[in-house]
Amino acid sequence: MTIFGAIGIASTGLTVHRKWLDAVSDNLANVSTVRSTSEEAFKQKYVIAAETAGENQGVHVAGTLEGSGEGRLVYEPDHPLADEQGYVRYPDVDMSSQMTQLIMAQRGYQANAAVVDRAKETYQAALQIGRI
Repeated sequence: MTIFGAIGIASTGLTVHRKWLDAVSDNLANVSTVRSTSEEAFKQKYVIAAETAGENQGVHVAGTLEGSGEGRLVYEPDHPLADEQGYVRYPDVDMSSQMTQLIMAQRGYQANAAVVDRAKETYQAALQIGRI
């Protein structure tokens, strides 16, 4: 594998981890989104990563999935969106699970960025050897 190959593979990892971070941040931003019981709750987003086969090595986002729109019913009779029984619908997003996902995606992004930095430094060192 060449230095450029390492940069290319790491850049695919950066893209996947960035999209994972986007999905998690969207989930966290909507953890308290309230809807009426006649509507679906906010649906969590999940990123599906897959290995890139063939000549272009790395990973890619194979797709995204959405969670259930069922959510959870909460009794809040004073809420403007409450139904006749006093219930509103919140998304079924677990904050601790999302924070764990956020940390994992962030660490993966940082690791891929470090690979790009190391490959760049190696390439620059090789150019310096040629100048001597």
